[in-house]
Amino acid sequence: MPSAETQINVFTLNCWQHRSERINAITRYLENSQFDIIALQELWVYADYNIVRSRLSKSLPFSKFFHSGALGAGLAIHSRFPIVAATIHPYSLNGSPLDVLAGDWFVGKAAASILITHPSLGQVQVFNTHLFAKGGDGGPEHHRAHRLVNAWEFAKLAKQAAELGRYVIAAGDFNSIPTSLPMTVIRDHASLSDAWEATHPPHSSALVTSMSTPTPSQAIEVFGVTADSPLNTYSAGKHLDVHARAWQGKRLDYIFYRDPAPPLAPAVPLPTLVATSAGVLLTDAIPGFPFSYSDHFGVSATLQIKYPGHGRDLPESDGELRTAQKQTPHTISALSAPAPVQSSLSARLAAADANAVLGALTTCYHYSRTRARRHLFVFGLSVGALTFLVTTTSWFSSGVMPFVVLGGAAATWLGTTMLYVGFVYGRWEINALMNVIEELELYRKSVEVVATVGELDASIKP
Repeated sequence: MPSAETQINVFTLNCWQHRSERINAITRYLENSQFDIIALQELWVYADYNIVRSRLSKSLPFSKFFHSGALGAGLAIHSRFPIVAATIHPYSLNGSPLDVLAGDWFVGKAAASILITHPSLGQVQVFNTHLFAKGGDGGPEHHRAHRLVNAWEFAKLAKQAAELGRYVIAAGDFNSIPTSLPMTVIRDHASLSDAWEATHPPHSSALVTSMSTPTPSQAIEVFGVTADSPLNTYSAGKHLDVHARAWQGKRLDYIFYRDPAPPLAPAVPLPTLVATSAGVLLTDAIPGFPFSYSDHFGVSATLQIKYPGHGRDLPESDGELRTAQKQTPHTISALSAPAPVQSSLSARLAAADANAVLGALTTCYHYSRTRARRHLFVFGLSVGALTFLVTTTSWFSSGVMPFVVLGGAAATWLGTTMLYVGFVYGRWEINALMNVIEELELYRKSVEVVATVGELDASIKP
């Protein structure tokens, strides 16, 4: 008989910076919790990860810290179940190296994942991610392109994992509100279910109207707000956008899930994951301190394991599950195979949404080309200025020479930076955008072909 596993409890939190007391407080909370999987973001310092890992080792003995970029992705996953594989996929676009204060390019924002063996489900791929921070839905169209590239790449990874016959659990800071285009791409293209939406009724217009501006507590309870809440001490004095002011914060942190999409029907129907509860946690200040656990609240979800047939909660034998899983070839050919006929997994990214993504990426592509040429022009000016200073050194008096040397150093630094950003990063960004644009164009054509075939089939039926 397999272990009587009937549910998986998942928790995610963006830990942010300002360490010490907060990391210890977060760890104390997690020690006293009953989570099976914990996904943490912005855990930048390996020593902090070691603290969390050491204190959670009894309840969650398996963990992985992910390295990426120059400073690290800040991603870590802790699991009660054995980890058999781990990987990290740095996103191809993470902002500009000139945006030093934001730091996204230096840390290498990424999609990290572990493959665990679950006693009842078999292989489960658990994703943890933190999408590009800057560039929301407001402002110039090119601002949201990098986050859309992140969303597309993440959705492909989750979709491929399911098509390899794996259950998928995805958690993290997606830096996007539920109605945004990046979240549409992730939910629809990967056929992911949102644990919060699955366990909370849709907001009726009457409810929203009656609330007018919700209280901070209502915003958390009804809308699942996890960031920019007035109840979070780190939001005090922060410049908030229109959405955050109107809704007393934003929902940026999510837990998603989906069942496998095997290319062949298994001999025995596979169990399914169903979200039975989801909540926003760590909304109070740390006991004994005047500040919150993080600038984000935590999110938890309980995923119930449901088995089909005669009301059974568990398969009758290990052999049944093994037989079912053998019907799911774990090969790359599964990537192009059709998904099983299941209404819950039938969603796909609509052509209109693909067009909207293409519009943003195309705008960013043209903007990037113009910006790269501008940087290279500044590089040319810097070379010209440096050449002028070197060839005219004899014209300057000894009292002016320190300023000439300083000017030469500045021209050298600026020219080198502009050459790197204009040529190396400029070509990098342009090529990455072109790759995703071409992928989406192929995808859009496939959607149009499927729609056309469907219309023809409908027209010839009696």
